[in-house]
Amino acid sequence: MTLAYVGLLLWVDRDRGLLAGFDRLHALLPTLLVFSLASYLARYARWCWLLARAGTAIRPVRGLVAYLSGFAFTATPGKVGELLRIRYFQPMGVSPALVVSAFVYERLFDLLVVLCLAGIAAAGFGVFPVVVVFVVLVLSTAFLLVKYPNCLLHTAGYLERHHLRRLARLAEVFARGFANTAVWLTPLDLLVSFVTGLIAWGLTAYSFVLLLDQFGLGVPSLLAFSLYPTAMLAGAASMLPGGIGSTEGVLIALLAGLGVSLANGTIAAIGIRISTLWFATLLGLVSILVLELFVKLDAKQNYLGHA
Repeated sequence: MTLAYVGLLLWVDRDRGLLAGFDRLHALLPTLLVFSLASYLARYARWCWLLARAGTAIRPVRGLVAYLSGFAFTATPGKVGELLRIRYFQPMGVSPALVVSAFVYERLFDLLVVLCLAGIAAAGFGVFPVVVVFVVLVLSTAFLLVKYPNCLLHTAGYLERHHLRRLARLAEVFARGFANTAVWLTPLDLLVSFVTGLIAWGLTAYSFVLLLDQFGLGVPSLLAFSLYPTAMLAGAASMLPGGIGSTEGVLIALLAGLGVSLANGTIAAIGIRISTLWFATLLGLVSILVLELFVKLDAKQNYLGHA
């Protein structure tokens, strides 16, 4: 997917010189990456809080690497590829169902927080009702699955009877995952999850403000702060892996509506995606390599111990 993305950029850029302005990103890119990393740390802090409230403690450093590993597959519809974390959290005593529960809980709060951040731009461009309807539909569906997990259990039974055992097992894990999110439906957990999500995605939104300021595009800061969250919601609604293409397209269109040229809008959109989506993917891949070394070392130690 990364190669296809880069190839598409080069194809779009041919004979147009749209990407010639990337030299202006060099000075700012390290700062954008720091903001993204701070955002991931805030999200990891929320993850640790949720696991601790569910009665499960993890090793902080190894847990952080395991959390980051999910980002290797964040460019999937609904970011479900992040459930790769199950492989690395299970040896730490975290059940697959609990990982699914924390993942679902995270996604719902991320959606709610991003909606709040997107409100200004979405209202300014007249798409706020559409955005709200999308978020409400997702939250309502999730609430029904939390309230009535038996729907997924019946689906699991149906799949099992038709000899689709892997899908049946997956549906059963998700049923338990949705049901277990009820443990965090307390005022304190709701407040902590919302505030940490606000910090995490607020850092990401502010990094886009810095990017636009670097280009001197004259977009009002408050409106600029809301643009990227709006584009992220559009990317999520498209159900494309990682919102690739749709997020960039909407962001370029929003900037064009504010009088930003196609060249500058394209550079800004691709710049923020490099420092968020593709930086996260790179961190995830590196984390997987590190964790797989741990897996091999643990297996070797267990073998020597039994020997």
